[in-house]
Amino acid sequence: MHRHIGLTAFPVKHLPFAVCLPWLIVLAVKSDNGVVSRLEDLLKLDMAPFTDKIIAEYIWIGGTGIDIRSKSRTISRPVEYPSELPKWNYDGSSTGQAPGEDSEVILYPQAVFKDPFRGGNNILVICDSYTPSGEPIPTNKRCRAAQIFSDQKVIDEVPWYGIEQEYTLLQTNVKWPLGWPVGGYPGPQGPYYCAVGADKSFGRDISDAHYKACLYAGINISGTNGEVMPGQWEYQVGPSVGIEAGDHIWCSRYILERITEQAGVILSLDPKPIEGDWNGAGCHTNFSTKSMREEGGYEVIKKAILNLSLRHMDHISAYGEGNERRLTGKHETANINTFSWTEPEAGIADRRCLGVVVDDLGYLEDRRPASNMDPYVVTSLLAETTILWQPSLEAEARAAKELQLQV
Repeated sequence: MHRHIGLTAFPVKHLPFAVCLPWLIVLAVKSDNGVVSRLEDLLKLDMAPFTDKIIAEYIWIGGTGIDIRSKSRTISRPVEYPSELPKWNYDGSSTGQAPGEDSEVILYPQAVFKDPFRGGNNILVICDSYTPSGEPIPTNKRCRAAQIFSDQKVIDEVPWYGIEQEYTLLQTNVKWPLGWPVGGYPGPQGPYYCAVGADKSFGRDISDAHYKACLYAGINISGTNGEVMPGQWEYQVGPSVGIEAGDHIWCSRYILERITEQAGVILSLDPKPIEGDWNGAGCHTNFSTKSMREEGGYEVIKKAILNLSLRHMDHISAYGEGNERRLTGKHETANINTFSWTEPEAGIADRRCLGVVVDDLGYLEDRRPASNMDPYVVTSLLAETTILWQPSLEAEARAAKELQLQV
């Protein structure tokens, strides 16, 4: 019997703006001369009856490894697959990805989604970046991930991922969480998680608009909920197979960034946006292989735990910037320097465990990744460590003893 990733539902209050689907047009204050109204009419234009041309929004990851960039181009006809799209270029010196004297960077289309902002046949295109000679630039983490996921051993194991993306909404001018008094604090944590009500839930319109826009786009979003810290939310993407998990998370982040842009709210993926007695923001990654999902899967999971424990610091170093501020041993985390795991009893696991939570058959949950992690890096590293990497027998025996595992 397969175990499936558990998902929940969430909350937030109405904001002083309106986000309308399917095209996600923000309704601004009407001007006396009707200029805003005419702008809205143009934004909602359906081009399909008049032209076969579509707008493709090319999306890529910038020089920080977390910033999202995009630009638009006209395509002569509707397309379904990235192979139908031309490569494009951009000025890498303006994104921190190339020197000024040799700044051209080439975009390779890799995944196509429907565009919930423009509607019709218009599309969002997830790309990765290369030099003009065809070499992946250093910030192109998708290329290495694709290599790992194209290994036949990995293909045969059909790796599934379910990613829990947490994020925080901030007020624009003060960069303080949405719903918090400016310069002050709300009541302590407790009543906000999955809560309902104007005094407990802040940003529901954004979360709900994002949920629907992701479904429209074709992203495999599975659910969403309000988080423990007020102004903080989570959504889940998956189960997704292989490289698709990273493509879907990056596109979902782009859509969320666009929605918060329209709403006049700042999106933060900082793993510890508010210091003190407040939960941080993670990106828990649920993972399984074909062998884990079949009879005898528990033994495969235990072997995966051994491998993960031996490469703990390799994973931590790749699991997001500022994660040390989140993984402190408090607020449902373990210390960043300690690998720990637990077996759930009656479906309940120690949520402070840093490493993984295992079920008797099905999947493990890696609770270490920060909210700003690169999903290409995390998903491919999990596959590499648990499927491809082989530790020495001595290291394996030592880890088994330390973790009290018999494999």
